[in-house]
Amino acid sequence: MRKWEKMPKYLKTKEVKKYYDILNKRKFSLFIKRFFDIVFSIVGLIAFFPIFLILGIAIKIDSKGPIFFRQERVTIYNKIFRIFKFRTMVQNADKLGSLVTVGNDRRITKVGNFIRKFRLDEFPQLINVLIGDMTFIGTRPEVRKYVDAYTDEMKATLLMRAGVTSYTSIVFKDEAEIMDKYIDKKHDADNVYINKVLPLKMKTNLEYITNFNMFYDIKIAIWTVLAVLSLKKFDNEIGDE
Repeated sequence: MRKWEKMPKYLKTKEVKKYYDILNKRKFSLFIKRFFDIVFSIVGLIAFFPIFLILGIAIKIDSKGPIFFRQERVTIYNKIFRIFKFRTMVQNADKLGSLVTVGNDRRITKVGNFIRKFRLDEFPQLINVLIGDMTFIGTRPEVRKYVDAYTDEMKATLLMRAGVTSYTSIVFKDEAEIMDKYIDKKHDADNVYINKVLPLKMKTNLEYITNFNMFYDIKIAIWTVLAVLSLKKFDNEIGDE
């Protein structure tokens, strides 16, 4: 971790300092975390190459556009990076609607629907993990628009690299369906996400920082597999108010 004095001004608040102090005491765990990120991302890229090839061909056959979806996201220390994901929506989908996906989104392709169901669109992020933009377990990276809506406490999630998965992403794996409950003529998708969903997701992300250790990361990795295979259900805290 950087020394507090060298942290970006954006993060130097008393709310962030509390979480910084927690992570600063776990430097060795953070070192081991990065070591495993490098090793397993290399192994994963080699092992899953055949799947990458098959999905790439399927995406090209199904719809016009590139195989990968590249979008700017925010990671550690408020840095911008371009995420790798398999494209699951029509070309230029981000210009045809909200930056978040709602249920039965017409922009999702047939192959994309299958890929999303099993979260295969996240696999190319192994590239981001290898080059250091991301980590396997951590807060899912948001676009700048939503990061700008962070409270000072939420900014503490930028003390760690953005994650491929997290406990939050497991709990909110049906996020599109959750958002559908609130979207109406007065509340569009962006408004609902920023004011309803994001605060609850960030609460769980901050709890992750507080509880961070390598054993907890292993648990989350196992829970992710179980959630994708629908072998275990995780409840979110969104009510029907």
